[in-house]
Amino acid sequence: MKHYTNYSLLHNNTFGMDVLAEEFVEYNSIDELQEVVENLKGGRRRWFSIGGGSNLLFCQDFEGTILHSCIKGIKIEEENEKEVLVRVGAGEVWDSFVQYAVEREWYGCENLSFIPGEVGGIAVQNIGAYGSEAKDTIEWVEVIEVSTNKILRISNRDCEYDYRYSRFKEDWKEEYIITSVAFRLKKEKFLNIGYGELRRRLPQGEKLSTLKEVRDNIIAIRKEKLPNPKEWGNAGSFFKNPYIGETQLKELQEKFSEIPFYKVNDELYKLSSAWLIDQCGMKGYTIGKAKVCTTQPLVIVNLGGATAKDIIAVADSVYGAVADKFGVALSEEVQYV
Repeated sequence: MKHYTNYSLLHNNTFGMDVLAEEFVEYNSIDELQEVVENLKGGRRRWFSIGGGSNLLFCQDFEGTILHSCIKGIKIEEENEKEVLVRVGAGEVWDSFVQYAVEREWYGCENLSFIPGEVGGIAVQNIGAYGSEAKDTIEWVEVIEVSTNKILRISNRDCEYDYRYSRFKEDWKEEYIITSVAFRLKKEKFLNIGYGELRRRLPQGEKLSTLKEVRDNIIAIRKEKLPNPKEWGNAGSFFKNPYIGETQLKELQEKFSEIPFYKVNDELYKLSSAWLIDQCGMKGYTIGKAKVCTTQPLVIVNLGGATAKDIIAVADSVYGAVADKFGVALSEEVQYV
């Protein structure tokens, strides 16, 4: 276990915010975590658990304890001819696990290739891309309950996963600390390449495409569209895609006939935030050292030395522009700390 005071979080968040944590603790096992939790019980000290820091915006120095899991390991829990259940440590790098699964021809998480972060954070955020979400393969999440310091297993259903949401993100964020996540993956061929750009890159279709081809093409798309956080600090998609009702969609179609949308169910439709932002002419919009990315307007980048105030100001300007032009309210995918 590692323990630091007045620790810089610069290398623990992909936005590149150079803020200090009053205390930073990195643990390697459940036993070490339980030792830490003993000091957290009773709420005497503020704490926050992070993964790769890829979906966070630290707005100021953190007064309290930042926890970071280094619990590793990939273990098969169940296996038959059709599927495999794999337990993965919360501190494993997410894309390393995706690569591990693809190499073994386990289907289900390949569309989430090259998304930064660690496995524990994936279960909190319910990441998604190219028609897939983490919840599609998560079977259960193992946690430490802070109030009792006991190990619990929480089912996918009880996590109440939704679009970029789980109970871990809000009402459970001070109740549980994730130690591992179990994913149920298929061993029989099952590909999801319906996403427009991915389908264009794989015109041969699902039957003739390979798992590796899907992963390789998704990585290529992400590299083309998304800035490298090591060059320009960013948290990936800053904005969620908004949901609207049928009446509002029809009103928008009368004014903007080309507006793209996706039917979620009989009542809701999902719009493309990237398209809305682009139509408002916000690509490249800059305040201070923060800028709307020119290749993917869902992303706000840190040009070097941006403050959280700069980033939030850019986001607020985007919210205002989209609301004024379309009457649609955007919201952030990134979590403010």
